[in-house]
Amino acid sequence: MNEAQTRAELIDPKLIKSGWGVVEGSKILREYHLTLGRIQTGGKRAKPLIADYVLVYKDRKIAVIEAKSDELEVGEGVAQAKNYAEKLHIETTFSSNGKEIYQICMKTGAEGLIDRFPTPDELWNKTFSTQDHWRDTFSRVPFENLGGTKNIRYYQEIAVNNTMAAIAEEKQRILLTLATGTGKTFIAFQIAWKLFHTRWNLNRDGRRRPRILFLADRNILADQAFNDFSAFPEDALVRISPKEIAKKGSVPTNGSIFFTIFQTFMSGPENTPYFGEYPADYFDFIIIDECHRGGANDESNWRSIMEYFSPAVQLGLTATPKRNDNVDTYKYFGEPVYIYSLKEGINDGFLTPFKVKRIKTTLDDYIYTPDDQVIEGEVEEGKIYTEVDFNKIIEIKEREAKRVKIFLSEIDQKEKGIVFCATQTHAAVVRDLINQYKDSNEPNYCVRVTANDGSLGEEYLRKFRDNENTIPTILTTSQKLSTGVDARNIRNIILMRPINSIIEFKQIVGRGTRLFDGKEYFTIYDFVDAYHHFADPEWDGEPLEPESKPELPKKVKDPKEPYISSKEDEKEAKKKLKIKLRDGKEREIQHMISTSFWSADGKPISAQEFLQNLFGILPEFFKDEKELRTIWSSPMTRSTFLEKLAEAGYGMDELTTLQKLIDAEKSDLFDVLEYVSFALQPVTREMRVNRAQSRIYEGLNEKQKEFLDFVLSKHIETGVGELSQDKLPGLLELKYHSISDAMTVLGGITKTRELFVGFQEYLYAPIVA
Repeated sequence: MNEAQTRAELIDPKLIKSGWGVVEGSKILREYHLTLGRIQTGGKRAKPLIADYVLVYKDRKIAVIEAKSDELEVGEGVAQAKNYAEKLHIETTFSSNGKEIYQICMKTGAEGLIDRFPTPDELWNKTFSTQDHWRDTFSRVPFENLGGTKNIRYYQEIAVNNTMAAIAEEKQRILLTLATGTGKTFIAFQIAWKLFHTRWNLNRDGRRRPRILFLADRNILADQAFNDFSAFPEDALVRISPKEIAKKGSVPTNGSIFFTIFQTFMSGPENTPYFGEYPADYFDFIIIDECHRGGANDESNWRSIMEYFSPAVQLGLTATPKRNDNVDTYKYFGEPVYIYSLKEGINDGFLTPFKVKRIKTTLDDYIYTPDDQVIEGEVEEGKIYTEVDFNKIIEIKEREAKRVKIFLSEIDQKEKGIVFCATQTHAAVVRDLINQYKDSNEPNYCVRVTANDGSLGEEYLRKFRDNENTIPTILTTSQKLSTGVDARNIRNIILMRPINSIIEFKQIVGRGTRLFDGKEYFTIYDFVDAYHHFADPEWDGEPLEPESKPELPKKVKDPKEPYISSKEDEKEAKKKLKIKLRDGKEREIQHMISTSFWSADGKPISAQEFLQNLFGILPEFFKDEKELRTIWSSPMTRSTFLEKLAEAGYGMDELTTLQKLIDAEKSDLFDVLEYVSFALQPVTREMRVNRAQSRIYEGLNEKQKEFLDFVLSKHIETGVGELSQDKLPGLLELKYHSISDAMTVLGGITKTRELFVGFQEYLYAPIVA
């Protein structure tokens, strides 16, 4: 039997015999998709992770099964079974070939053959050895899929379940660490949904709905969350704003889920905070969005809110693993109950991968020479002004203009992007330069969004986030947009100021990671050597204990003290040195752009290292040039080969970049592999077609030749992707307007497929001069 037959005829009956799908509350999920598969160039994805079976009981996933054909040994599925269980955070996993069942306990490490699958109750009692009323009550509330529009992802389900378990265990402080763009607000919604429908509250008596507070640090984030919770009854949701409080004369109390920003809660009449109008035990559950942004720091104004409402269970949401500069957040909330990293999100296909282009110019550093003009300020003779000085203590507009011209020439100017600048003043300068040199005739093509832009900036941001709007296309900012911008179609991140904190760097990178139709990657244009953060051992992975924990101030701010609004951290010199370069000097500025490659473990490597690594791994896939030609000549074997190569860290994205570096853009990817493996010089696609054409057309009628001539012209134009089997229907429709017309001309489906596949053997045969 093949695997499908083994499942249907041998494994399914054994599961049913043990009560799965029979006992009430038990379900069998077949071919359960864990991941989407990493996004690759051309809009394709790597192979997703698909578990053959996931066993569900009482609305909890409690086991996974990897099935193999009855012709294979049961041990062939053990490694995959463990991998799926580890990813799903499931305690029990099985491998089965239908004849034997191999059970593994991920908790104890015990494993071995068993006679039958455990029953639903047996697996439940094994997984949950102690009874817990609230855990089971939470489980009975299904996840809300928003009318079928949004299914919960595996990692989101784990985050919710782990949070509910912590609440059931009566933990007061809970932390979730998930990469930007992975749906923390959706997770918060699911948690609130379960609390609301179970009537959980601090009294834990189930007699009333909980009062839940969602705290953000910007109105746009509070508004976004309010909208994302719209599945709740309308009268359950309350948006707390100064305007509404002033209108009613008091803080709102009618509702279940309240949304506000810290600044609103800290303000109030006669220097008293509005939050003080609520009893300290009013809220049962508080969600603190982006809690790493000073929210748990003892000196922070925000901390007084959390201290005041200390009876409430408090959930912190953050995108940043523990580091020296956010240790206070982790001290306040404790270790995360779940972590999902940026690297995991990209590899699973839930986040968009990225490229990095490092840009160096001959005026990155500056020493004053007398032929330049001092417009304002005083020059320090002999001082080398570096990146940290520019736009803080020294300004050279020609330098900024050159940088703007460089990235405008590199990007697709119709695609959305964010430029991170040194100060708010610098952001205004860059905005104006972009609008001076842009191709667009729109006056608001580029706008500034900083703290100083107030409500107008917020309006620009709302329009930018709306994917139906193309204007504004580019935003300039300094600090403000490093978090909280969930525009999904951002394609360009331009760094024009140093990024000193790896936490902030990850936040900025996260601006581009959200998925969007047709978005294969986004690009980071790095003028400031922020690239070095990728080489930092703390770039990704598990939280690390800091080498030394800073002493936290003992004093907690009195909530009755007036709130003082914080401004963006400018650190700008009062009297800046302004230089005008001598005439013609700007035109002499040279620049160089280099593209980074990435190893399989997500670390940056040079093009030379990438080539060496690829050279070392290719012999695992073919032993000589003849075998490579055989693999590449068939669309089926070529597709499988490229999938395996991508899994090893050498996807289409990397191969096409390498193609550019060896000046082989008009060649086939086959030539790139031949160049790396056998040092053979690439030939152009057009040359390969011309040399193989007579053999390809031999024995064909005029209609068949005409079709293949069309296919080959598309191949010459765009590359080997046009020769994959999934492109055949599109090519037929493009050439003949309909599949049925094509079949009439070419003689049916079988003949057409044989024609399309068969000619490729001649195309990639050894070239005879």
